Amino acid sequence: MTQASSTPAKPKPRPRPQVMRLTDAAAERIIELTKRADSEIVGLRVGIKNGGCAGQSYTVEYAHEIRPTDEVVEDKGVKILVDPKAVLFLLGTEMDYVADRMQAQFVFNNPNQVSACGCGESVQLKPATA
Repeated sequence: MTQASSTPAKPKPRPRPQVMRLTDAAAERIIELTKRADSEIVGLRVGIKNGGCAGQSYTVEYAHEIRPTDEVVEDKGVKILVDPKAVLFLLGTEMDYVADRMQAQFVFNNPNQVSACGCGESVQLKPATA
């Protein structure tokens, strides 16, 4: 008498959370920038770099290609490509676009932000926790 060995089914992988989300204003601005670009772009690349009085700052630049390591976020009809080194610092971030009489800029509402400098050019971020 032989017993059939039953292999337990592998659990389905948990869906990955979206790294960032966009406000309507940010999506509209990205669409506008995409239309006005001098060359074809696939979206905006977002990351962080070391520097500034608080230690880090956000980076936003045109993306002409999707790199194999990019975290691709598609929201409201636009693509954001997140630098893989920035993913843990940007988890849960909302990207907004704010324009007033003095300036117009992308604003990052980031739950991982510990502090910001007085001039608003740099921030201190901590990696996201589970």
